[in-house]
Amino acid sequence: MTDKLRDKLIGAWKLVSFVEEPLNGSPPNYPMGERPAGMIMYTADGYMSAQLMRANPGHFASDWFKATSEEYARVASTYFAYAGPFEVDEESKTVTHFVLISLFPNWIGQKQQRIARIEGDALHLSTASPIQSGGRPVNAYLEWRRAHTLNLSAQSDGLVGQGSHGQQ
Repeated sequence: MTDKLRDKLIGAWKLVSFVEEPLNGSPPNYPMGERPAGMIMYTADGYMSAQLMRANPGHFASDWFKATSEEYARVASTYFAYAGPFEVDEESKTVTHFVLISLFPNWIGQKQQRIARIEGDALHLSTASPIQSGGRPVNAYLEWRRAHTLNLSAQSDGLVGQGSHGQQ
């Protein structure tokens, strides 16, 4: 395996934790709860996709296209997703996500820079500079674990119960 950060990023990663630390010293915030669910993927051809959500979001009473405004609001407030190309600066150990699509439209066309560190099967991403969250500046810290080959028939990768495959 190469020592280049870019090469080590390639693959799929499962979200372990997501915490925001306010700059004013107030207690940390867990935007997706203390046990979030999520995946981030980096492809060899230079694209990334991130999906983060609160575990066990519940079901809609009907199908996706007949959900109520309240149902959409409930899940959208506990889900975040974006995707686009990415670049790695090996010297500064940063990865920049160039957002092409996003559930949060304010990010479309923007760059999201993250400080990246990989230790074994753990990927640590943090904001390179404070961001606004809930009207206050915070630093965000995310920990991911490399996703290994998934055996769907055994569903042994810890995905069941986290809202995947429509199961609770």
